[in-house]
Amino acid sequence: MSLKSFCENSIFMQNISIMNKIICIMSILITYVLGAQTTHLHCGQVFDSASGKIKKEQTVIVEGTVITAITKGYSIVKSDDIRVIDLKSKTVYPGFIDMHVHIESESNPKAYLNRYRLNEADVAYDAAVYAKRSLMAGFTSVRDMGGSGVNIALRNAIEKGKIPGPRIFTAGKTLASTGGHGDPTNGNKASIQGDPGPKDGVVNSIADARKAVRQRYKNGADWIKITATGGVLSVAKSGENPQFTKEEIKAITMTANDYGMKVAAHAHGDEGMYRAVASGVKTIEHGTLMSERTMKLMKQKNAYLVPTITAGKQVAEKAKVPGYYPSIIVPKALKVGPKIQGTFKKAYAIGVPIAFGTDAGVFPHGINAKEFGYMVEAGMPNDEALQSATIVNAEILDQADNLGQIKPGFYADIVASDENALNNISTLENITFVMKNGIVYKNK
Repeated sequence: MSLKSFCENSIFMQNISIMNKIICIMSILITYVLGAQTTHLHCGQVFDSASGKIKKEQTVIVEGTVITAITKGYSIVKSDDIRVIDLKSKTVYPGFIDMHVHIESESNPKAYLNRYRLNEADVAYDAAVYAKRSLMAGFTSVRDMGGSGVNIALRNAIEKGKIPGPRIFTAGKTLASTGGHGDPTNGNKASIQGDPGPKDGVVNSIADARKAVRQRYKNGADWIKITATGGVLSVAKSGENPQFTKEEIKAITMTANDYGMKVAAHAHGDEGMYRAVASGVKTIEHGTLMSERTMKLMKQKNAYLVPTITAGKQVAEKAKVPGYYPSIIVPKALKVGPKIQGTFKKAYAIGVPIAFGTDAGVFPHGINAKEFGYMVEAGMPNDEALQSATIVNAEILDQADNLGQIKPGFYADIVASDENALNNISTLENITFVMKNGIVYKNK
């Protein structure tokens, strides 16, 4: 395609921002100057995440890393310099975005012992495996909700093309209170507990809260995550008690805002999540015991529930396996895990904004797409489930002009399945084509 004909393309010229037009033209120029790959995707069906509808027989044109045009029908290509990929029998979607993963780790019976056995290098090598597995499952972007800090280095390595993986937006190390869900010394014997503080992600005052956020910024985090209540998998008694004061949470959200970051809150118990939403937190992770009062506040504040239904089901299942978890965790897992899907159903019916997120890492990475089925099972229509993992999540990440749609000017993050997910949501558990930034990682 010539630059002149590209610029005259009617589909390109309509409904696209000036900035994205500039990005498209720059991509074309780079393609001509540096010889970057031009690809035509012949797509049988394309999911339009903006409308929630399917468009049939489309050609998606990719120049370098971005989508530059979309035309009706299948293009006739006569140049050997243009790659054509036949997806005529497939349904094509924007790359999926999972808003809650733990890319550094994966649940197993030795996970608690591994905290003392594995070096950062071991964690990094494992994380690279999990990242690739996530990408191959169709998740071209993820939001990492807490690890040791390896997640930041992994994000950077993927951005530089050193290893394959999804685009990562990470919180770095989670913020907790002393003894709270996320205190890295929970379960340690007294002689090695120490007294971790803001640098380690432990907050016990307004001053600590501000310092901890600034430390995350210094470390290179994209988001801030707090543990507003107890958690299931921490070696601590309560899975639901509030663990931050309103004043501490407010200090965190205000400081995060100063540094251009948003705040996510792990929360199972209602009081802790209500405090979080009232204090400016953008997303509530899990939301297990959420009351109608909190649901109404989330609607008012435009705060999103990230339900992680898959994690709830997987944790409850593993809790029945003798020795899989430490004994203090088992009753929490059996109580909390089975309730998440029911809470999601109520929240969706009331109108709470929903963002797709799974908590992958609590269960094996790569099966994230099971979450779609659980959301649909609980009453969310197929198209809305798909939108939650594309256009909705892109908006929350402040990437609405780059991710979440198959549209000129957007990154060429494109995935495909054999069947139409609007008719059969489980087809998303078997993604057969993955492109990220214009590079094909999977095509079968």
